[in-house]
Amino acid sequence: MSPHSPDPKAAERLCRRVTHRAGPNFSVGFRLLPPAKRRAVYAAYAFCRFVDDDVDEAASASGLDRVLDAWEVELARVYAGRPERPVGTALARALERFPIPRAAFQGLIEGCRLDLSKTRYATFAELEEYCRLVAGTISTISLSIFGYRGEEALVSGRHLSTAFQLTNVIRDVGEDLRERDRIYLPADDLERFGVAEEDLRRGRRTARFQRLMDFQTERARSYYRRAEPVLARIEADARRCTWLMGRVYLDILGRIERSGYAVFGPRIGLSAGAKGLLVLRSLTADLTRW
Repeated sequence: MSPHSPDPKAAERLCRRVTHRAGPNFSVGFRLLPPAKRRAVYAAYAFCRFVDDDVDEAASASGLDRVLDAWEVELARVYAGRPERPVGTALARALERFPIPRAAFQGLIEGCRLDLSKTRYATFAELEEYCRLVAGTISTISLSIFGYRGEEALVSGRHLSTAFQLTNVIRDVGEDLRERDRIYLPADDLERFGVAEEDLRRGRRTARFQRLMDFQTERARSYYRRAEPVLARIEADARRCTWLMGRVYLDILGRIERSGYAVFGPRIGLSAGAKGLLVLRSLTADLTRW
């Protein structure tokens, strides 16, 4: 590691703070990992979060390219053992112990490039490819830290990351359109259920919108079901963490559904108390199924 790299311990503390602040639905599980895995996943999550936040703040496509080009340079430095940013220093330390493939971070960066150049998705196949880039890559990163057995774990992990991303799509319909002019719901699904873009802009929770969202919710649940085998194929000391993340997001999905898809107002989530109850439940739950 370069002698000019930021202080490793300070870098790791930064990553922990960023993860707890920006990823409360994931960090409830991360806290249960053994120390080495916890530090590594904080570093990986923070790296991905810094990239994503810079994308959201880019004012133009050219600005986005410059931001992502800079992150690609830092990623190359990390894998060469010469990071310059604090988050890169923390990630480089994680790589000393965990074989996280560089291609996974590269895929995430490529997915982020889509966010200014592509704000609408014609079909679910297009959305699924976006999920593969921005979420499936994070699954690969996470499993490389958690430890896993067999290719089936990677496939199931990608299903779980897609389930998380689809839950976010459902939860953030109003916010994505209002703040970023993005609609991730596939256009052919909107047409199938008779929901116009103007309906979304005006926050119209019509019967047609309810049917559209019922369909999206069942699609997301199908991915949670397909992801369940991952729980039995990761190392035991990461199983409770993964179970908790899945349960948190499944419960958020259930709350959205019970609210009648009130996704045009404040973001729907779980309280700290609700998450605490899930932590207690995880002590006696069958951690091989949601």
